[in-house]
Parts: sequence; C-alpha cells; structure tokens
Amino acid sequence: MKKSRFSEEQITKILAESRAGAGTAELCRKYGVSQNTFYKWRAKYGGLGGSEVRRMKEMEAKIARLEKIVAKQAIELQAAEEIIKGKW
Repeated sequence: MKKSRFSEEQITKILAESRAGAGTAELCRKYGVSQNTFYKWRAKYGGLGGSEVRRMKEMEAKIARLEKIVAKQAIELQAAEEIIKGKW
C-alpha cells in the first residue's frame, strides 16, 4: 500500500478546516490532493481528532496481530486433527 504524504494528524487538521467552513475545492488546491482523496479521508477520519486517529491505528495493528495468531492456531489445529485421523 502506498504511503500517504500526509500524516493522520495533518489529515484531521485539513478536515477540521473543512468543518470550519473552507470549501472542498479550495482545500484540495491548497494541499494538492484530489477531491476523491479528500472525500475518502472524510469517510475514514470524519469526526476523529489526532489522538483518536492514533488510537484507531493502534487498534488496527492489534487486531491484525491477533488475526495472525488465530490463523496460525487454526492451521495447527487442522494439522493435529489430520495426525489424529491418521492421514499423515
């Protein structure tokens, strides 16, 4: 996945400017992003502040780590079942 030019904190500041009344087209020109990108940011980070975005990223990392653990355990369980059945 391509790394963004903007940090999460910068994105939330841009979105805060939008909520304060700045026009979307004006902000997109000012920061050099497309309107499509701006709307994707608004959908993802809508009403979040900087600390909330940081917490969301931490939670996503934790979920990804836990999903890897569960996948590994499922594979080990499946292998154990095959050994018990005598297919190995």
